[in-house]
Amino acid sequence: MNIRETLEKFASFPFASFDAVAPGTSLVLAPHPDDESLGCGGFIASAVAHGRPPIVVIVSDGSASHPGSRLWPPDRLARQRQEECIRAAELLGLSADRLIFMGLKDTRVLVEGSQFDSTVRDLLDLLSLHDCGNLLAPWRYDPHCDHEAVWLMGETLKALKPELRVLAYPVWGLTLPPETKIPENALTGWRLNIRSFLEQKRQAIHAHQSQRGLIVKDDPNGFILPENLLEKMLQPYEIFIAS
Repeated sequence: MNIRETLEKFASFPFASFDAVAPGTSLVLAPHPDDESLGCGGFIASAVAHGRPPIVVIVSDGSASHPGSRLWPPDRLARQRQEECIRAAELLGLSADRLIFMGLKDTRVLVEGSQFDSTVRDLLDLLSLHDCGNLLAPWRYDPHCDHEAVWLMGETLKALKPELRVLAYPVWGLTLPPETKIPENALTGWRLNIRSFLEQKRQAIHAHQSQRGLIVKDDPNGFILPENLLEKMLQPYEIFIAS
């Protein structure tokens, strides 16, 4: 299956109610500050509206997006990105006490070893503490090392906690070249109608100003969220893949 066929498959997923997609309380795993808004902004706003605000865990500090900037060294940029994430969550109706920043180094989230194991243990504790029955994690084919690492965390948590409902959400995977092969033919999942929350999601994405080229001015090669990604993210539905 190539990515074009995969996207067609996603677009044919049946719509399901919020309760059918994620009964109970959810924990959203985001590799970077902004992935929570891009991939799950509508879900988060919907969960808040249903009286079940999720726990949102931001795994990395987002400090590697502008490595050429002198005015915005990694520590300052990490603080900025955290502030943007808190603002984005507020726009989605989520209070800051439901946000957790793990602070792992951007582009250096490991897939094995002591850091990985301790992160998984911390996530298990959070799932238990907040009685979360659902886990939302990045899609395994998002082409970014941190997304792949956080996907693996989700798979590890599922193995340790078989009753956990794990759903994957795509971000960068939606922008793969058309000829990219996806070695899965039996993708299943749901679409969540977020039309009522689409403007909130748009504002939340825009709150990540450092990623939109609006703050860091001294790194012309720094990261800027591309328009083709924003177009795919700002649809009236979000995609959740059964894991």
